[in-house]
Amino acid sequence: MADTQHPGPSRAAEALERLGRLSVRDLSMESLLQTVADLAKAVMPGDPEASVSLLVRDAPTTAASTGQLAVDLDERQYERGHGPCLHAARTGELTEIADARTDRRWPDYTSRAVEAGALSSLSVPLAIDDEQVAGALNVYARLASAFDDDSRAAATRFGPYASIAVGNLHAYRSAREMADNLQAALENRAVIDQAKGVLIERYRLRPDEAFEMLAQASMHTNRKVRDIAEELVRTGSLPVGAPRRNNRYPRPGPPSGRPGSDPPRHS
Repeated sequence: MADTQHPGPSRAAEALERLGRLSVRDLSMESLLQTVADLAKAVMPGDPEASVSLLVRDAPTTAASTGQLAVDLDERQYERGHGPCLHAARTGELTEIADARTDRRWPDYTSRAVEAGALSSLSVPLAIDDEQVAGALNVYARLASAFDDDSRAAATRFGPYASIAVGNLHAYRSAREMADNLQAALENRAVIDQAKGVLIERYRLRPDEAFEMLAQASMHTNRKVRDIAEELVRTGSLPVGAPRRNNRYPRPGPPSGRPGSDPPRHS
């Protein structure tokens, strides 16, 4: 029974030592977060499940978990917009529910926790050096009053490892998103420049006039400029419903001297 009620200082120390030996270079940030969650589950009391919650601009997701119980209870809080894991992440306070049957802080969450069989929980805030990012390491125990001073101290010591992983994971994703956005911008610019070239040749426009024509087509058809440009390059025509020209843009005609061209002027 002692193994289910208390983490055991030796087991917690062994888990922390294992984390300390891990090389960040050899693991993805997702793998490191999963390792933190797995070790927390292994050494914390109350037959628990663990998760790591990540808030980016206050939008929450579960970055790692050890079982469906943790996922369900995380998502219950995300749906409601409050609960122990969100409170810990937002305030930086260690947040414990000793008995979900009697805790009155988040009744719509605690009732669900009782139904799911998680009678106590401990959420450790993660110290992340980014104002837009917050997080929490969550331990959901199936026993009431599962946590004592030793287990709280052990859970708190797991926090810095998860903090490093969450911070690096967010930085990587931000860099990847920035690179993807840059690539998309370059691709958009290329197809728009091609479409402008078609309009410049066809309507004898300046580059700014060609872009304005694409923009007008975008507004008239309620489609993105890139989509208009792609269709023009692919088909040679502007979409149905888009203005082909206006008074500023002359109607295209054959070069001078060919049938249908304006007659030559005589001085």
